[in-house]
Amino acid sequence: MRKFCLVWPLFLALNVLCFSEAKIYPYRWVYIADNLKDNMQVKDVERKIKTAAAGGLNGVVFSGGLDRLSGKDVDYFDRLRTIKNTCEEFKTEIIPVIFSVGNSSDLGRNKNLAEGLPVKDSLFTVKENIAVLTPDFPVKIENGGFEDYKDNTLSGYNFCDQPGEVSIVDTKVFYRGKASLRFQMFRTNPYGNGRITQEVKVKQNRLYRLSLMLKTDKLEPADSFKLQVFTLKGKALAPVELKIKSTQDWKKTVIGFNSGENEIVKVCAGVWGGKYGRFWLDDWELEELGPVNILRRPGTPLTVKGEAAGIIYEEGKDFEPVFDPLLNFRFEHEAPLLRIPAGSRIQNGEKLRVSYYHGIAITDGRVVSCMSEPELYETWKSEFELLHKTLGANKYVLGMEEIRMGGTCGRCKDRKISMAEILGDSITKACAIIKGINPNAEIFVWSDMFDPNHNAHDNYLLVDGDFSGSWNYIPRDLGIICWYYKGREACLKHFDTLGFKILAGAYNDSISLDSTKEWLKSLDKTKGAAGVIYVTRENRYEFLTGFGRLVSGKKEQNN
Repeated sequence: MRKFCLVWPLFLALNVLCFSEAKIYPYRWVYIADNLKDNMQVKDVERKIKTAAAGGLNGVVFSGGLDRLSGKDVDYFDRLRTIKNTCEEFKTEIIPVIFSVGNSSDLGRNKNLAEGLPVKDSLFTVKENIAVLTPDFPVKIENGGFEDYKDNTLSGYNFCDQPGEVSIVDTKVFYRGKASLRFQMFRTNPYGNGRITQEVKVKQNRLYRLSLMLKTDKLEPADSFKLQVFTLKGKALAPVELKIKSTQDWKKTVIGFNSGENEIVKVCAGVWGGKYGRFWLDDWELEELGPVNILRRPGTPLTVKGEAAGIIYEEGKDFEPVFDPLLNFRFEHEAPLLRIPAGSRIQNGEKLRVSYYHGIAITDGRVVSCMSEPELYETWKSEFELLHKTLGANKYVLGMEEIRMGGTCGRCKDRKISMAEILGDSITKACAIIKGINPNAEIFVWSDMFDPNHNAHDNYLLVDGDFSGSWNYIPRDLGIICWYYKGREACLKHFDTLGFKILAGAYNDSISLDSTKEWLKSLDKTKGAAGVIYVTRENRYEFLTGFGRLVSGKKEQNN
């Protein structure tokens, strides 16, 4: 009997521990991204808000161009107010996402606020009062038409996956000439790869266009095809995602890249992780470009200098103002002309050295803002004043994640501080803008750029500098939204040790809520944990009801 008396309280304690409800965090939100172009989209957002509220969520993190309202029409404001009213009706707080740098929305006012890469001393020759690019270092892909081969081995290339099996010279299907290169049977490669690579000599700090003709036949997955440029150490110089169709006839595929400090680069084309189908390559070309996507702002100066005398010529007097009327951060179009007016000191036949900065879109078309240009913050302030007047929100999320470029323009270089400090200063200025208008506002930011286990490090894509230590330069009253699922334990520990308020951005793009449950387990061990957000990249909201019940303590439905 005595043993029973001792065991029974222990059993009760374990039973309570096992069946007690999980912690209920005060911030239980859903992330919704929508541009509100029409009333159908408004209805869709409203349905998500109602579902979230029914499940016990109390906030909507809303991303929809809210920091470029000055360019919106009256109908957009009406639709936005409808969303605000729906949130109020269902007692869910609206939390705008604003001030993106890594995927800039502020560029709607001035595209020249993009971060720029330098081109130094590109050679031009004046002919008939127009300065024409005359490359002093010609570049060429050897055997770019795949016409020089023996069996299925091509001359001029450093590497090709499995000649004769995966890569085959095709003399029946080609775009031009007498042959192309066909890739097939990717599954015979242990990694599903089918690629070809050539090392090419280039000039440092020059802008280049790489292009080829591509034909596909039932290629799966279509996005496994890449056209890429790497340094000899393996760093991507053009980290862009292409839009390739599974089946398409011959089509020109183009990317642009800046050679940086490199004198040799590796050009690569093919599939990484291909599964099915075929594709053909032909007419691979490389050329130096003039000032395509030239940026014109104080931090990206244009210099035109006479090669012989070293005279620095004056824009508007010796040469007409230069700007790219397209400035779309892609490289299919041609460079603007550098025209020489009457009365110029520049003479026909003269050679010029031209230096400038250009923008570039990376990954999925993102354009990164320059965090060092003062005009950026002037834009943010005026846009936030309009946003606050429209919504009057008391919580905000800074869209300062995945900043994949920076530290390369003249303005950034002149500051002579680290990228960590530049980022921290930008965050601090953003918070000051918000607090200056709404002193009681709570501000949150995504975690990755302040997490040493994620993106807060050196050698990050096209960034020239180091983000390490960025967490030391941001306000301590910020809320941090941790979203890297695989690194969640290290991420939560990092910010918890620093004393930040922490939320989990729980992505729900899988087939269940298992990842959310793991997030909750990790949050329960985190002293600064304050909330959890339903996030999806793939617009999957079928688990929103179950998510709400799970995090709000309501009875969980089957998934």
